[in-house]
Amino acid sequence: MYNIALRIKTFDWLYILLIGVVFAMLLSSLGYVLLERDWYQGALFGALLGFSITLFSLIFITYMNHSILPKISKIFWLPLAIFFSFLSGFLGTLFSTSAAELLHIDLIPLFHTHPVQIAVAIGFLTYIVGALLYRFVKMRNEKEVVDHHYVQSRLRSLETQLNPHFLFNALNSIAELIHQDQDKAEAAILKVSTFLRNTMDEKALIPLTDELRNVRDYVELENIRFSGLIDLQIADPIPKVHVPKFSIQLLVENAIKHGFIAPKVLHISLSYDMSQNKLILQNDGKAMKNTSFGTGLTNLAQRLKLLCKGTIEITNKEKPTFTLYLGDCHENTYC
Repeated sequence: MYNIALRIKTFDWLYILLIGVVFAMLLSSLGYVLLERDWYQGALFGALLGFSITLFSLIFITYMNHSILPKISKIFWLPLAIFFSFLSGFLGTLFSTSAAELLHIDLIPLFHTHPVQIAVAIGFLTYIVGALLYRFVKMRNEKEVVDHHYVQSRLRSLETQLNPHFLFNALNSIAELIHQDQDKAEAAILKVSTFLRNTMDEKALIPLTDELRNVRDYVELENIRFSGLIDLQIADPIPKVHVPKFSIQLLVENAIKHGFIAPKVLHISLSYDMSQNKLILQNDGKAMKNTSFGTGLTNLAQRLKLLCKGTIEITNKEKPTFTLYLGDCHENTYC
């Protein structure tokens, strides 16, 4: 596994570039003003200096983090980090000085008379600033890992509530069927087995096609109990999106539980609005008494929020309607 201490994101480098350029511009402008020179020339040289040092840091530190440090003992990490940080500041200073002369930017006399000594001093300063930024990046990475593990733990806790909830309902149905129709009871047990086998994927987010396969199995199981009075219609084409595991199944289960009135057929439809990245599940059963969340929907709302910053909405105007806003659900999110 790639060490979190070595992980520097693109945004981090943009942040470092901004700090480096602004910090160098301010110091250089101040130095030029104290020496009674044009502060504007100082700002130009400072921007060039900050950019050059950041550029060399990006090259050296990225190479070091990806190609050197992972292959050697950690006891050598600090000396190498010091060396490459110093080298970035040293070479960045020499490069920016040469570039300033080519661009006819006014330089203070010390950069002409003692370029190496100044480059050494800035090299040490670069290491000090780099060490502070390293601590910031490492602490940020460690916090992200802790947050990730917390979310994973919370998701596992939520998911453990799902299978018992489903099994409780399924076993109650089977218990009723045993006294009514043993053949249907046997078919229901086999269907439960198939359903559970299909849901053994450990990923928190699964393709919508897989979730719909589980939903169809669940409806077949319920139709054993309700004599085929549950009609599920899924609009085509099925988009290539990911959804939280058991999300659609839970909505269908709620529709059946609260909307079914025997002997009327319960029609359940599922559609997808690509413009708003949302799934819409409707049924023509009895109107809901209230739209507050029970245990199952609260569970789903929490998983949606944790996995992809999504939300769930219930409306009860023309038809009982459940809307899942999928947010930024992606395949590699907390898988």
